[in-house]
Amino acid sequence: MTASSQAKTQIKSSPLAMAVLGILHLEPMHPYAIQRRIKEWGKDKVVNVGQRAQLYKTIARLQDAGLVAVRETGRDQQYPERTVYEITDTGRAACGTWLADMIAKPRNEFPEFPAALSFVMLLGPAGARVELERRAKSLRARLNEMDEDAAQARQLHLPRVVVLEDEYLRAITEAELRYVEGVVADLTAGTLTWSWESLAPHQDSPGQA
Repeated sequence: MTASSQAKTQIKSSPLAMAVLGILHLEPMHPYAIQRRIKEWGKDKVVNVGQRAQLYKTIARLQDAGLVAVRETGRDQQYPERTVYEITDTGRAACGTWLADMIAKPRNEFPEFPAALSFVMLLGPAGARVELERRAKSLRARLNEMDEDAAQARQLHLPRVVVLEDEYLRAITEAELRYVEGVVADLTAGTLTWSWESLAPHQDSPGQA
């Protein structure tokens, strides 16, 4: 196996890499235009495209793997030199494979909130209640923003398929709010409480190492 073919087998999917290939499916673009298109379409809510340097690194990885190629490099008086990239046939195939895999197979993505919940006992019942109430307030505000975005999408008569990720994020946020409010209610009622003395016997219990 050549070094080139080895590189092609080592490329891993990521939300940003998949988004780049998805954008280039439509037309060749330079990185700034790719970043702008992702933001214009509101995909930056599900794809981290805030750091241009990370975008350039991702495109370089895709190019090394043969999934994108340089279409042209040009410049004009208003902008510095810009390299325009296009998707390759290999990239189109990879994008389809990645999409199918990401949609079909749930993965443990290690988000921050569950990780913090696993150590919430360190805050004590009162401290946990305060912080969870703050989170619930933020979740309610986020839901209001999502509803405003959904109303705007309806006014623009956007096809449902282009806002499915918004539907998903709202469903997840709504479910999280219900959960957080339930835990707050239990903390308020005293049905969920703990102390260091009550936790001590479980310190070395199986599965807690």
